[in-house]
Amino acid sequence: MRHVSSSPFCCCFYFLFFFFFLLTPTDGISLTSVLSVDIINKTCKTCSDKSTVFNYTFCLASLQEIPVSHMTNLQGPAIIAMELASQNATNTLLIIKELLNNETLGPSSLAFLRNCSLLYSDGVVTLVDTFGAFLTGQYGNAGAWVNAVMEGSTTCEEGFQDMEEVSLLTKQN
Repeated sequence: MRHVSSSPFCCCFYFLFFFFFLLTPTDGISLTSVLSVDIINKTCKTCSDKSTVFNYTFCLASLQEIPVSHMTNLQGPAIIAMELASQNATNTLLIIKELLNNETLGPSSLAFLRNCSLLYSDGVVTLVDTFGAFLTGQYGNAGAWVNAVMEGSTTCEEGFQDMEEVSLLTKQN
């Protein structure tokens, strides 16, 4: 069973997942007619209503922290979420790099960290591709790539759990 987190990384991906796969024109969220003040609230509410794992409060708090998210259309929060996800993945790579230099870690922890480094490196590249696909209206590709990146963070966490190791990246994953 997968561990569901409320980390910023997961929030961004859940937002993007629900944007690509669950929001439809009949949801009452119009790309042009919604007041920008309500976009974040309505989007987070719609996503949380359609999922048992999506955290409305965390989504709202994460996106409301960014002033530009209040002056945008429905696509704006998705772009902001992709930017946040990219920043979080890059920060996670920096943490992994620091941990790999820790001489007190055992060989299995180092192996898991190297695997996570590859997964997150691929994830950063994929997020760049996702951003491009999204901006050109290739929502199917963007959604598939978001899923792939989400799987990478899950795979990283599960690698530690499968070997009954304490994950050094639970907060980031």
